[in-house]
Amino acid sequence: MKRQNYMRTELLHLPLFLQLFGIGAFSMLVPAFHGLVVRDHDAARAFFYAALLGLIGFLMMAVVLNGKRPKSSALGPLLSLFSAFVCLPVFFAIPFIEALPTTRFLNAYFEMVSAMTTTGATMFQDPERLGGTLHLWRAQVGWMGGLLMWVAASAILAPLHLGGFEVTAQAEPGHQYSGSARAAPIDPHLRVLRSTRALAPIYTGLTLLLWLLLLGGGDSPLTALCHAMSVLATSGISPIGGVQNAPIGVTGEAVMLLFMLFALSRLTFSKDTITATQGGLLTDPEFRIGLFVVAAVPVFLFMRHFIGAYNVAAMENLSQAGYALWGSVFTVLSFLTTTGFVSEHWVTAQGWSGLNTPGLILMGLSLIGGGVATTAGGVKLLRVFALYLNGRREMERLVHPNSVSGAGAAGRRLQSNGAFIAWIFFMLFAMSLAAIMLALSLTGSTFEEALVLSIASLSTTGPLTQFAADTPIRLIELSGAAKGILCAAMVLGRLETLAIIALLTPDLWRA
Repeated sequence: MKRQNYMRTELLHLPLFLQLFGIGAFSMLVPAFHGLVVRDHDAARAFFYAALLGLIGFLMMAVVLNGKRPKSSALGPLLSLFSAFVCLPVFFAIPFIEALPTTRFLNAYFEMVSAMTTTGATMFQDPERLGGTLHLWRAQVGWMGGLLMWVAASAILAPLHLGGFEVTAQAEPGHQYSGSARAAPIDPHLRVLRSTRALAPIYTGLTLLLWLLLLGGGDSPLTALCHAMSVLATSGISPIGGVQNAPIGVTGEAVMLLFMLFALSRLTFSKDTITATQGGLLTDPEFRIGLFVVAAVPVFLFMRHFIGAYNVAAMENLSQAGYALWGSVFTVLSFLTTTGFVSEHWVTAQGWSGLNTPGLILMGLSLIGGGVATTAGGVKLLRVFALYLNGRREMERLVHPNSVSGAGAAGRRLQSNGAFIAWIFFMLFAMSLAAIMLALSLTGSTFEEALVLSIASLSTTGPLTQFAADTPIRLIELSGAAKGILCAAMVLGRLETLAIIALLTPDLWRA
């Protein structure tokens, strides 16, 4: 018993990146088993050998580091998180390129970075080019990336007041709050372990439940599993080219819509961070703003199509109007949570009125993003709420210059300069967007392509490349430099600019 506790303690104090490497190597046994079951022996061997190689390397490094506990640094886990998004896809791409030798390693690396950051952009527009095992691996990597962000939000980003927590924090972004001098700092590795134990069962249970519901709705086991993992991770990865090609219909899409709500607010699945409120989910500003957007934007689109249908005398088809409204609701929530799935009735809205839905709306929804400490990307609803409160307060002061702010419970969650920090993030986000657009333009992309690609990568909403432009963008035709830029942009969008800046602070290197 003492020996088991000792080994568990030693594994706990291994570097976080090494732990993630070992978990990633072990997870390759899942697609290896799938390839064996479906008789795709080439893919099964590729994943089994890669898993074996990775586990041997993990054990060798664990033996070398045995007894050498890493220094307890505030920003050390953040550096490990950054390394995981940059370096782990290199290892994940090895079995991918072995199972699909007709593509380049850069394409395989792009696929793994896209999956790991829950972006979901793919080089292969024809899903039949990839076997079922590779589709499973893409969805599985995206699912693990989503779980990693759940854990990292409460164990790494929240203590450092990053990832949206800086709006409610009482300390500067990248620094831990030391309000209680008596409170001893918690070891970062222990904090990661506690968060994993608390969140992994919830994340896994929700995925299995959605898989069973989609399976009962008519999806094949592989398709249902990939879609379930993609919804929870907001990766938008599909083995059949999207939900619009699935046989689940409106009922299945309604089930998926309910599970997408978990990306609107952390309070839908946990109360372990400082964003929790005493009033519960109904008083959470992120959830309320998300529901408002999901209700307002489809109504706007519906009225726009309604006017178009009135002009072409198509109003008598009420059932088509209902399907058009549902298609707008599902697609709006999907892109707001940066999932990127499109309803099978999304095209119905355009056919009903004869009008094309502008891709700018989808890009705007993706830029807003979901809730803080969820798998969704974008600038986050909490920052939008902070700017909304500040704007409303400034308008009140125009009427009553000497008034005193009476912010409610939701407003009291924000620190005094929360709107200022949120505005700084918006400016950093805009500057990052402009820089990536300029870099892509220098590689030969047109303005429209550069805009769509930049927003898709920074907001981690890969399906924008297929639905936001007039014609789908073929990523595989981009130059090697453009693919490298997009990989860097996806990592930047997943970790956010403030976290990257925090990595450059002297505190990290002094530890």
